[in-house]
Amino acid sequence: MLVRAVLWLQLDIRSIQSRFRSFCGAHFMEGTKAPPCEGPTTADVENGAHPEQSQPGAELGETVISEGAARIVFPNSNEVFYNPVQEFNRDLTCAVITEFARIQLLSKGIQIEVPGEEKLQKVVVNLAESEKGSMEPCPTDQPQTAAVGNICEEGLRVLEGLAASGLRSIRFAKEVPGLRAVIANDASARAVDLIRCNIQLNNVSHLVQPNLADARLLMYEHQRGSQRFDVIDLDPYGSPATFLDAAVQAVSEGGLLCVTCTDMAVMAGNSSETCYSKYGAMSIKSKACHEMALRIVLHSLDLRANCYQRYIVPLLSISADFYIRVFVRVYTGQAKVKASASKQGFVFQCVGCGSFHLQRLGKAVNNGGRVKFSAATGPPVGSECEHCGQRHQLGGPLWAEPIHDLDFVGQVLAAISRNPGRFRTSARIRGVLSMVTEELPDVPLYYTLDQLSSTIHCNTPSLLQLRSAVLHAGYRVSLSHACKNAVKTDVPPSVLWDIMRCWEKENPVKRERLSETSPAFHILKVEPRFQANFSIRDDANPSSRQLGLQRFQANPEANWGPKARARSGGKASLELAEKRQQLQNKRKEPSKDQGTDKLKAFPCKKFKQGTCLLGNECCYSHSPEEPESQPEPSPGPLP
Repeated sequence: MLVRAVLWLQLDIRSIQSRFRSFCGAHFMEGTKAPPCEGPTTADVENGAHPEQSQPGAELGETVISEGAARIVFPNSNEVFYNPVQEFNRDLTCAVITEFARIQLLSKGIQIEVPGEEKLQKVVVNLAESEKGSMEPCPTDQPQTAAVGNICEEGLRVLEGLAASGLRSIRFAKEVPGLRAVIANDASARAVDLIRCNIQLNNVSHLVQPNLADARLLMYEHQRGSQRFDVIDLDPYGSPATFLDAAVQAVSEGGLLCVTCTDMAVMAGNSSETCYSKYGAMSIKSKACHEMALRIVLHSLDLRANCYQRYIVPLLSISADFYIRVFVRVYTGQAKVKASASKQGFVFQCVGCGSFHLQRLGKAVNNGGRVKFSAATGPPVGSECEHCGQRHQLGGPLWAEPIHDLDFVGQVLAAISRNPGRFRTSARIRGVLSMVTEELPDVPLYYTLDQLSSTIHCNTPSLLQLRSAVLHAGYRVSLSHACKNAVKTDVPPSVLWDIMRCWEKENPVKRERLSETSPAFHILKVEPRFQANFSIRDDANPSSRQLGLQRFQANPEANWGPKARARSGGKASLELAEKRQQLQNKRKEPSKDQGTDKLKAFPCKKFKQGTCLLGNECCYSHSPEEPESQPEPSPGPLP
């Protein structure tokens, strides 16, 4: 293997081109560094922008892309899907699977060796021995270890159902220890050819196996216990709904299921009926739509697992950028499945003030060690909102239990903190996971500062002021990783609006301008039942905010976001970039191609009145009007 690696490194770029000419039919060019003046900033690198931006070769050629420990050949045409912005997603997945492998293999007496952690552990041991003054050699009976890049016979079997270029599977093989095999599957023959060549390029053919099949059929063929996968990763283009039924059956007992959803518009309330058809839940427009999307996906996973006497346990649920990502473990147990109904709930949200109430779908009562399940009673609200008199919208059902396992999240966070140089997005992973550990686990959804203040048309209090007022009132409050201005609290809506009424008294609004039918008028006409205290408390500022951790995304590149779907035959990526650039700010700064010249056909009204001072900057016509022709008098009647 060593001789083969040395020979491979001695190949020049022309030999690499000839090696891939059989599947691409064109040459590619190695990526070069961008000029210093145009290079990415530190924030760009932390958010997934590559310090070495690959330069395309021929028009229909390929590009070499480096991410993590992997190097892949990627076609410039849009035949195979790839989005560089989701490097944070891939880094986080490698970190989660690593800690999952640590837990699974430790029960078998196997320790994993993560690059970057080995030297740290050895230094600690040497320091401890030097302090004791002991020069005794280390014991020879070392526990069995699993290193990166080696096959672990008792390790994890990983399936990437929609591998595309195979980047994620190759990164698993080169960065995650304790693996037995990685199946890189895709339904596109072009993608599988690309995966096969990328596997050879990275010398991981002993771990990664390319496979051409429909992901659903492949998972349905591995439903039996010995054939199931320990880890299944699904990162489709759009919705994963069609793969969830097969995935919950093909994952092993206690196995890890990783799912990405990018159809956020559907789960954010823009198309509730489509959300119901895909996930079995009605989405509503809410300020907490990102967390609601996470809970809808968890509900859909648990619902599909219940059909086979299985249930889920969420480990980590993340809303980032333009997608959501959930990591759940799947177990089997008829008794546990009976409790699933009590883990789901509906949301009653007022369309006026945004107050929401949670209604559990089922009820579980413990009577002397015996749990009795029954239907829940409700609803928790009347026909109209008690605060503003508006109607309620009904959303759900959705997952009403905690969406994170804080012990597991703390383990991943500790591993990232010990080894910050392992990933390029380690700073962002640390910031997001720190916020996750600070969230209230038993409080679903949240309010936002701008929502509360805009409802009563007053100035917005600072984050620390509102958090302090809630804490002074005797309730709990936290932030949310899903929204920068989120206020996640167990305070009842009536007390929350009393706090806002007290704030309005310190920052009064012009009530004479409020309509009698507006939510602000109904809320402010009621006097607060207690005096809120807005003095800043020390515990109002979370530690992640005090440390200045990178908690939210900074734009990594121009026109970033969801990419176009891969198509057979491909479509030039430059055309997609030009299209995004044309649609950028189209409502704010219309270009000439978007209809500015058409406005010249209409006269400028202010110019006609003699008050237009814009001159050539005006979009309308300044040409003088032609005098209207006087109609000729009709001949009078003949005498």
